[in-house]
Amino acid sequence: MEKHHKFSIWYVLLGIWVVLILQQYLVSVFAVPTIPYSKFLELLKSNKVAELAISENVIQGKAYLDPQYPDRLQVFKTIRVDPELSKLLENYQVTFKGEVQSTFLRDVMSWILPILLFFGVWYLLMKRMTGQAQGFLALGKKAKIYMEEDLGITFDDVAGVDEAKEELREVIEFLKEPSRFQELGGRMPKGILLVGPPGTGKTLLAKAVAGESKVPFFSISGSEFVEMFVGLGAARVRDLFQQAKQRAPCIIFIDELDALGKARGFSGVGGHDEREQTLNQLLVEMDGFDPKVGVIIMAATNRPEILDPALLRPGRFDRQILVDRPDKKGREEILKVHLRKVKYAPDVDVERLASMTSGMAGADLANVVNEAALLAVRRNKKQVEMAEFEEAVERVIAGLEKKNRVINERERKIVAYHEVGHAVVALSLPNTDPVQKISIIPRGVLALGYTMQVPTEDRFLMSKTELQNKIAVLLGGRAAEELVFGDISTGAHNDLAKATDIARSMVTEYGMSKEIGQVYLASRRKALFLEPQGPEIGEFSEATLQVVDREVREIIEGQYRRAKDILKERTEVLKKGAELLLQKEKIEGSELKALMEEVVSPRLPGP
Repeated sequence: MEKHHKFSIWYVLLGIWVVLILQQYLVSVFAVPTIPYSKFLELLKSNKVAELAISENVIQGKAYLDPQYPDRLQVFKTIRVDPELSKLLENYQVTFKGEVQSTFLRDVMSWILPILLFFGVWYLLMKRMTGQAQGFLALGKKAKIYMEEDLGITFDDVAGVDEAKEELREVIEFLKEPSRFQELGGRMPKGILLVGPPGTGKTLLAKAVAGESKVPFFSISGSEFVEMFVGLGAARVRDLFQQAKQRAPCIIFIDELDALGKARGFSGVGGHDEREQTLNQLLVEMDGFDPKVGVIIMAATNRPEILDPALLRPGRFDRQILVDRPDKKGREEILKVHLRKVKYAPDVDVERLASMTSGMAGADLANVVNEAALLAVRRNKKQVEMAEFEEAVERVIAGLEKKNRVINERERKIVAYHEVGHAVVALSLPNTDPVQKISIIPRGVLALGYTMQVPTEDRFLMSKTELQNKIAVLLGGRAAEELVFGDISTGAHNDLAKATDIARSMVTEYGMSKEIGQVYLASRRKALFLEPQGPEIGEFSEATLQVVDREVREIIEGQYRRAKDILKERTEVLKKGAELLLQKEKIEGSELKALMEEVVSPRLPGP
C-alpha cells in the first residue's frame, strides 16, 4: 500500500540537529591539540620548535612535544597572547594560555534563521494557496476517509427507515463474508443509490453501513469533482477508485450525486465541458470495476429525475433505495434516538410530539429536540418539559416569535379576525386537520399571526372534497376580513399562493376538473422530492392553458364563497373568538371549539 508523508518543519529542525552533532564529533576526532602559550615559549627557548604558521590570533606549527620521543615532530597550535603581558607573566613563572571567544553559535544561527524563515513563509503560502485553489494545487485531492473506529455509527443510531435498513443488510453481509455470495455465483450490485427528500438521513444511513460492516468509508461530494480546470474532475475520480482498491473492502459514498451526474445534453457549454468529462470517467470506472474486490459504491441524491440514464442502468447504480420522510411510528423512533442525549421530564409525551410533527424529516426532528433543550436552558430548568417541545415545534414550523414588533391596534384586530376566520372554517368542515393553536404574535419574516393545524394521522391520499375543504380553510382568513371590515388586506398573500397551487394541481395533475377531464398536463420532469420553484409548464396549447386558468379561478372563487357562507352563519363565534384572541394573544384550538359548541353545532355538511 502506498504511503503518503506530509512535509513538516520538524524534519528540517531534526536534520540541522544531526548536522551539528556530526560536526562536533568530527572536530573532536580530527582536532589539532592546543597547548598553552607559556608552554610554546618554553619549547621555543629550548629550540624544540621546527616550523610555524602565524596568523593574527593563532600560531600553528610542528615541534618536539613528547620527551619520550625526542625525534618525532607533532602538530600543535596555540593562541597568541600580548607580548608585554606574556613577559610579565613569565617573570613570575605563571602558566598561561590564550582564548579566542567562540562565535560558533552566532555563525550557525546566521544561516539557520534565514533558512527557517524561508521555509516558514513558503509553508504558509503553500497552505493558503492550496486551501483557496484546491483544483489547481491539489490535482490528486483525496476524499475524506473515515476509518471504522472513527465512524462510531451503527444502525442503532438510525431510526424511522426500517425498510431501507433491511435492504442494506445484504451489503453488510457481503462486506463481511463475500465468499458466501461468490459460492452461489451471485454478486452484489455495483452501485446503491439512496434517494429521498433532504434531511431524511441518507448520509447517516451510508455511514451506518460502514460502521456495521467495520470497513473504511470514503466520503466526497459530487460538487467536489467539478472544477474550472479541464481534466481535474476525471483525475479525482481515478484517484478515488484507486484509493478504494488499495483499502478494500470499503465503501465509496458520493453525496449530492446530481451535481456530478446530471443528464448530458442539457448543458449550455456543449458536449465536452468539464462536468461531462468527469461523468464519463465515473461511468468508465464503474464499468471496469470488479465487484469481487469488495468495494461498494453508494450515492445519495434528492433529484433522481435529472440523473443521466447511463448512471441508472444495471451494472452501475442498479439498486435504488427510497429513504422517505418517516411516518408517525418512525418519527417516534427518531425522537427517542435524539432524546437519549437530552434530560427530559417524565411529562414528555413522545407519541403526541410525533403527531405534532407530521411531514418532518429526521433533520427537522433533531432540530426540534435541540431547540427545546436550548429553551429549557434559557429558562433555567433542570429538565426539558413538554411545553418547551411544543414551542420548539412552533418555532420550526412558523418561525421565531417577535413580541417586540410594534403593531397598531387596527392591524392587530385585522390579524385576529383573519386567524379566527381560518380556525372557524376548519372547525366547521368535515375531514379537516384539528386546530391546535391560534396566535396573533408575529413570527418569522412576514407572518403576523398563524393558525396551527395538526393532523391526527399520516395521510397519503386526499379526496377531491378534502382538497376543496383545504382551499376553503386557506381562504377563510380573507373571507373574515371582507365580512367584518368590508375591505381586504395583503395578509392573505401566502394563503392565496397555497390555495392556487392546490387548485392548479387539481386541474393539471389530479384530473379533478370537469372541463379538462382525466388528463395530466404538468411537466414530466417535475421534482420528486423538492418543492417546485415556479409553475410547472407542460406540453399543451395556449387554448388549453386558458381553460386551466379558468378552471383554477372557478375552484378558488367557489371555495371563497363557501368560506364566506360558513362565516356568515358563525358571525357570533367569529367575533367572540377574535375578542378572546385580542385579549390573550394566543389561544388553544380547544378553547375556540368549546366557544363554538356553546353557540352552534360545529360542523357543516360538505360541498
